[in-house]
Amino acid sequence: MNKGALLKEAEQAIIDGNEDLALEVAKKTVAEGLDPVEMINKGYTAGMHRISRLFDREEIPLPTVLIAAEAMKRGIDYLGPHIPRENTVGKRGTVVMGTIEGDIHDIGKRIVVTMLRVAGFQVVDLGRDVPIQAFVDKAKELKADIIGSSTLMTTTMVGQKNLEEELRKAGLRDKIKTMVGGAATTPAWAQKIGADAYGEDSRDAVAKAKELIFF
Repeated sequence: MNKGALLKEAEQAIIDGNEDLALEVAKKTVAEGLDPVEMINKGYTAGMHRISRLFDREEIPLPTVLIAAEAMKRGIDYLGPHIPRENTVGKRGTVVMGTIEGDIHDIGKRIVVTMLRVAGFQVVDLGRDVPIQAFVDKAKELKADIIGSSTLMTTTMVGQKNLEEELRKAGLRDKIKTMVGGAATTPAWAQKIGADAYGEDSRDAVAKAKELIFF
């Protein structure tokens, strides 16, 4: 099967919420020596974007979105170990990641976590619906270099602003860089709340993380 057809199959697997097909596509990707990152970004993610648009137009219910997300997770979990790691000496830095409290979306954040690890970062994934204090406590415990927070909903964006404030109260803000991402966020929002960077997608998030630590 050619790459274009496999990308379409990956996209359709997510739209249909077909976990078995998503896994099959992942296995074919590895067996045929294709780029796992391209399959994630142009195949699975493309399907998830279509699902998100349908949900935004209220054409599908939330359970359908969650089923699609599980199919995407199945494919990504298989591909993750097959993504070539960058040739780095030791670890680039420590990143604490999580989805802001009140938001249960997880897929985009999972992709960023995977790509940061591939790039040589030590990443602690706090999961989704993470209380602000949990970000602060974990970053303090690990002496993290970066905190990355994600939100897909405008109703939970304020959590990212609150995180900035809590880090300042804890005396950590000048010691830790912060990065925001997710569908609800923008560069303007990052600037408004005082975050150090905005990651548009997984590739951009990795590039920004490198800049925050090394430049």
